[in-house]
Amino acid sequence: MSLPADLMELREEEIRAHYDAAAGHLDGFDHTPRIAKPKEAPKAERSPGVGRARRFRSTTPGLVTRSTARPEGVHLVERIEGSDGDDPLVSPLQATVLHALRRGIAIALAVGEGFAEQTELAALRRSNLEGRLGADKSTAFSELLTAEALIVLHVFANATSYLLADHASEVSIEVGAVEEVLTDNAPLALNGALWELDQELATFVTSEDKLVATVLAYVEQLMEKVALRAQTASHLGPFTSANYRVEADELTISGFTPSRAHRGSKITMTFKKPNEVVGNHIAKYQAMKLSKMLMAYDFDRKLNPFAELGGFIFTFMGDGKPGTGKTTLIQMMAGLVNDYCAVAGYPFRYQNFGIDNIDSYQGKSGQNAKAFINNVLDPNVIGFGTVDDIDQIAGKRGDRQSSAGQQEVTAVLMESFAGANTVVRGNCTFGMFSNYPENVDDALRQRAGARFLVDGPRTREDYIDILHLLMGKNHDIPLGKHDLYGAQEIKSAVARSFEAHNKPQETGLMNVFDRVHDKIGELDDIAKIGTYLKGIQEADERFTGRSIKNITDAVKVRAMDFELPDEWMENPELFLVKDYDTKKDMIEDLRVPITTDMVIQEVNRYADSEFRYADKSDEAAIEAMVRDFGRQEEAKKRYLEGKG
Repeated sequence: MSLPADLMELREEEIRAHYDAAAGHLDGFDHTPRIAKPKEAPKAERSPGVGRARRFRSTTPGLVTRSTARPEGVHLVERIEGSDGDDPLVSPLQATVLHALRRGIAIALAVGEGFAEQTELAALRRSNLEGRLGADKSTAFSELLTAEALIVLHVFANATSYLLADHASEVSIEVGAVEEVLTDNAPLALNGALWELDQELATFVTSEDKLVATVLAYVEQLMEKVALRAQTASHLGPFTSANYRVEADELTISGFTPSRAHRGSKITMTFKKPNEVVGNHIAKYQAMKLSKMLMAYDFDRKLNPFAELGGFIFTFMGDGKPGTGKTTLIQMMAGLVNDYCAVAGYPFRYQNFGIDNIDSYQGKSGQNAKAFINNVLDPNVIGFGTVDDIDQIAGKRGDRQSSAGQQEVTAVLMESFAGANTVVRGNCTFGMFSNYPENVDDALRQRAGARFLVDGPRTREDYIDILHLLMGKNHDIPLGKHDLYGAQEIKSAVARSFEAHNKPQETGLMNVFDRVHDKIGELDDIAKIGTYLKGIQEADERFTGRSIKNITDAVKVRAMDFELPDEWMENPELFLVKDYDTKKDMIEDLRVPITTDMVIQEVNRYADSEFRYADKSDEAAIEAMVRDFGRQEEAKKRYLEGKG
């Protein structure tokens, strides 16, 4: 792939020039903590002239990992080599961690050096060393040193996390918040970070299997803390406006955004073919379209033409009764994207956020949700994230029955799906699925840009098709008079399904539609459709501006009411490997005009779902209150009887 104009190559010789300095940081340095408090007991003073041989390891149980280094000394090499107890040899995993830390430090120093040369920091530093720094430049010098410190810290943590990603295991470590974040200058900032990392290793690494987990947990927390500091720092423009590429590691550094290892995860799930999904015509059709839309993503531009043209579904919600095919729909879409990515040679990452990600540890559920979002958002992969049974995972705000972990997940999903910092590149999509969408927080539910009603088989033909499909081939029962899978022919089935939304289907919305229609006639212009929308809002105050945005987004999707040809997916040369502008032109040529029928159908589809959710939610609340009143009455009756 050709490099984008804003991608700056970080040459290998520039990185290796800092290897000696990086090794020095790992070998040993002195640091007195300013903010954080030491977690381990003071270490014995080393006598002058004594070499740094491998430290003595006690054979007394419980003393194996106790450090004997001096109180202010940080010796990460010794710390890491001592993580395996009494083994005198360095293990492959220990060597890997040390190499990753050295390279992470070297990459950070190289980026910091480049930043200094791009700005006036290098010149100001020389003037300061020569005693020629004027008072008028002291503030700028201090601010630039802070900016460089933040950059070096984040790049170090980012590169280390990326380099060790493939060595992560199922072991999970909670290191807590990072405290020793110093921004006076880059060398001091690195010393503070490495001192605190040494403290975490001493605290948590009781066996080698916890080594990588502890390093990864620490650098993740460091990245998050530094990114927050960077929001209020100045002079960071030269760093945030460019992307740095380390070709040897296939690492791209994009400002303060974490760089995830872009290898796709190997999916172990049962895929379904589209003909194995019976019924659910609109949901199936949109899932198939969305699967192909994802493949239009351009890895050089880091953008999808569909996202720019307005026809991309970033979030959607599938709801339906139990057993109607939500899991089958997930398996179908994941299978399609997986197959398309295999043809194109793209990395594909699928991840599901389930109930096992809710943790009793305060803040852990939110961290799990954020990690899930970041893994799927990774601009270096095609991503598909699902939240199955979201009503059990994300709690309603103010619901006393929701755990703190569920509330954390709700907050993270809301911020990630439509927050101030949300950027839709078009490389991934998120699907939320539920049997009881009325139990999902209203604001979170409205962040689902598209609605898939998963209603399963509906017609006589659907039931014959699904019976034949599930019976398999181990029988000789005749089919009878039936056009097998004829009703599943996607274009005609979808056309029938969309036409069904020319009028509302929920009673509450039907009353609004009839009232507005009797008053102003056919809804054939924008003013009349806007009047209809206002009528819906008067009937349901939860129908807000976000609802209108979701409807217009769905209309734009309908304007893209075409499937990218199958041959484009089968032969990468026809579409997948073309440059961004060519892809965009090819897509624009297929776009169809927006009609009033499309708008009315999408208004009705969306509003029907909201009325359906609201009616169920209100009815459930009323039933709960009736039960509460009944219990109160019975309790009062028994109380009075007891008093005689």
